[in-house]
Amino acid sequence: MGQQPSHPKLKMFNDPVYGFITIPSDIAFRIIEHPYFQRLRRIKQLGLSHLVYPGALHTRFQHSLGAMHLMTEALDSLQTKGYDISKHEIEMAEVAALLHDVGHGPFSHALENSIVDGINHEGLSLLFMHRLNNIFGGDIETAIEIFKNNYPKKYLHHLVSGQLDVDRLDYLKRDSFFCGVAEGIVNNDRIIKTINVLNDNIGIDAKGMYSVEKFIIARRLMYWQVYLHKTVLSAEALLIRILRRAKFLAGNGEKLFGTPSLLFFLEHRINSESFLTDPTVLERFANIDDFDVFTSVKTWANHPDFILSTLSRWLVNRELYRVEMQPDPFENSYVENIRDSLYNIFPIRPEEADYFLFTDVTSNYSYDPFDNRISILLKNGEIMDLTEASGLFNLTIMTGPDTKYVLGYPKKIKYMKNSP
Repeated sequence: MGQQPSHPKLKMFNDPVYGFITIPSDIAFRIIEHPYFQRLRRIKQLGLSHLVYPGALHTRFQHSLGAMHLMTEALDSLQTKGYDISKHEIEMAEVAALLHDVGHGPFSHALENSIVDGINHEGLSLLFMHRLNNIFGGDIETAIEIFKNNYPKKYLHHLVSGQLDVDRLDYLKRDSFFCGVAEGIVNNDRIIKTINVLNDNIGIDAKGMYSVEKFIIARRLMYWQVYLHKTVLSAEALLIRILRRAKFLAGNGEKLFGTPSLLFFLEHRINSESFLTDPTVLERFANIDDFDVFTSVKTWANHPDFILSTLSRWLVNRELYRVEMQPDPFENSYVENIRDSLYNIFPIRPEEADYFLFTDVTSNYSYDPFDNRISILLKNGEIMDLTEASGLFNLTIMTGPDTKYVLGYPKKIKYMKNSP
């Protein structure tokens, strides 16, 4: 018998954003087939954003495939411009893009802020990559080096994680598509066709500058229109507090409903060290998805604990916190007035008030000129930073943080005017 081809079947996905996406390599196919990656089918890309935009039900699985597809397109564009990129480097960059979000937990960042301490989804993605590398006999070692920015060709990492990376290019277009908003529509084709390598970083030819300007503006608009929409923040804050209350009760011996893997994280204090010292912790995390969490929340809505049942019922029925947002901090007296009102409505102690009242500050950088800056290659061969080449981005609002202060409280409290 002759040697079997490394890729026995041409595998494709019919993607609503790009059309047909072809799996580019055998190793990418094997990763997609693995349960670690299949889990992403059961994790929504935008967490609880569907409570605002009903169409936002797409998954991390779809987004990861999209990032891989754009990586393929970007590297093909660079090769046509004469850059020497080997087949192995292409495959490994595609794998790094494919796995960049494999460590995401259910409902976006809710678990990072409630039942797992000291490790974010990037750190978890790296742990999953190392585990997969062991499973596949070291076949994705180079992808890990690219992901960690340890590979000599730094621009490969910047395509995975940078200010003009395939992650952002995909999620802006994909999220705007599924949410039904126009703010995130960007010309990915134009950007990818004009992409270049400048000083070992990802830059853009001058003729693509206006498309990059639109990309930066789209990112800013999408953050306030979708990702940091006040109702989305309200829902996420509610889920975080539900999980914290469940973890508090479980830590005090209360028997709760939950899948075995979710209960493990509720009943034990899990931090970054736990993942390194106990291999089963990552396996348990890999068994948690949106269904584990929301099924538990539905059941907890009937739990005898007042706080857990009330918050859970609110989330199930979309009775979310009222949220106020403003550019300046809220007056302490205003916040305390709301806190005092809680005690007249809910049977809670002072130390439990934070389950019903929250303050936060959130910032969005449209473009950070100090972090992997986007360079423009002018027609005369000169290289300039985006902020210098484009008069549009001399505006402070585009290069500095856009910050808003957030206050949330139950709608049962009579609406109170913003603080002076």
